[in-house]
Amino acid sequence: MTELLVLRGVVEAPPEAVADLLLDVRPGGRSPLAPTGEADPPEGDEFTVTLNGSRITVAVDRAERSVTQQGEWWYRGVTSVEPDPRGARVIYRIFNVAEGQRWAVRFVSRGPVGAAPAEFAAHVAELGRALHAEAWVEDD
Repeated sequence: MTELLVLRGVVEAPPEAVADLLLDVRPGGRSPLAPTGEADPPEGDEFTVTLNGSRITVAVDRAERSVTQQGEWWYRGVTSVEPDPRGARVIYRIFNVAEGQRWAVRFVSRGPVGAAPAEFAAHVAELGRALHAEAWVEDD
C-alpha cells in the first residue's frame, strides 16, 4: 500500500464532537462523507454503497476515530480525527492498494488525487459550520 496524498485540517471543537459528526457516515448521515444511495447491510459500521458509479466499501473505526472508504481495485481513502491543541485535527490520506499496475494507477488516480484538496477543504468547512467552530485546511 502506497500513500499518494495526505491532507490536514483543524476544527476548533473537541475531537469527540468532530469524530461523532464525521463518523455518522451511513447514507443520510450528518457526516460530509456520507454517501447517497442504499447501504448493504442496512445497519452496522461496515457496509458497501455505490458512489459515482463505483462500489465503495466503508468501514467506521470508532476507537480510532476514522472512516475508511475503499474502491474496487486501487483506491483507499482514510479520514481520521486526532486531538490538537486548537481542538481537533482532521487528516485525510489517499492510498494506492493495487498490487502492481503502477502505470494504470498513476493514470486513473490523477482525477481523484487532483480533486481531493478542494473536496477535503469543503468537508472541513462543513464540519466547522455544523459545529459552529472555526475550521481550516493546513498548508504543508
